[in-house]
Amino acid sequence: MYLDQAKKVEIFSQYGKDAKDTGSVESQVALFTYRIQHLTEHLKQNHKDFGTARALTKMVGRRRKLLKYLYNKDINRYRELIKALGLRK
Repeated sequence: MYLDQAKKVEIFSQYGKDAKDTGSVESQVALFTYRIQHLTEHLKQNHKDFGTARALTKMVGRRRKLLKYLYNKDINRYRELIKALGLRK
């Protein structure tokens, strides 16, 4: 599996307050970004996988909503997260 418990802990400890911080917006956005990158690579090889394409679209929408929430809540945290993840916005 591409996303095991050790990788999740690594993502949460890097972007959250600690390794058990799974609920913060930064942690969730970082996890979605990792999963989106993985699914994007999968779809480059399997372009007819429409179920995965739909899941990817939904995941991008969820990440977008979280980023919009963070933008409205604290613009500085939003800008730091965008820079750290390398997202275009």
